[in-house]
Amino acid sequence: MDRWAEIDQRLERIGRHPFRARFHLRGRDRATAELRGEPVIRRHAHELVAKRLAPAEPYRDGKQTPYRGHPVFVAQHASATCCRTCLERWHDIPKGHELTRDQQDYVVDVICRWITHEFHPPAV
Repeated sequence: MDRWAEIDQRLERIGRHPFRARFHLRGRDRATAELRGEPVIRRHAHELVAKRLAPAEPYRDGKQTPYRGHPVFVAQHASATCCRTCLERWHDIPKGHELTRDQQDYVVDVICRWITHEFHPPAV
């Protein structure tokens, strides 16, 4: 299975969880994603992941991701990439070590894939 199919499958499973299913891009967050475009949002996702998730023990882990204010934040909650506990539970990325570059790239791919699905839902 290729990386994108694996991410799609995981997002579909996560999206069935009642808490995660509530998240959608709306209002200003949706407008920001449309206005800025995928390359800028991807860059922002890389910056936010590096600062807020990548450290072995992130500051305020579990509370570091706002629920709104940027499309990446909404996507993180929807895709269970909002904290190290969720990364461990939903994405099999263990806590207690700094995220590797590959792991950070994976998290950004998941976030950006979720945002893409918000604009262009996959065919069922």
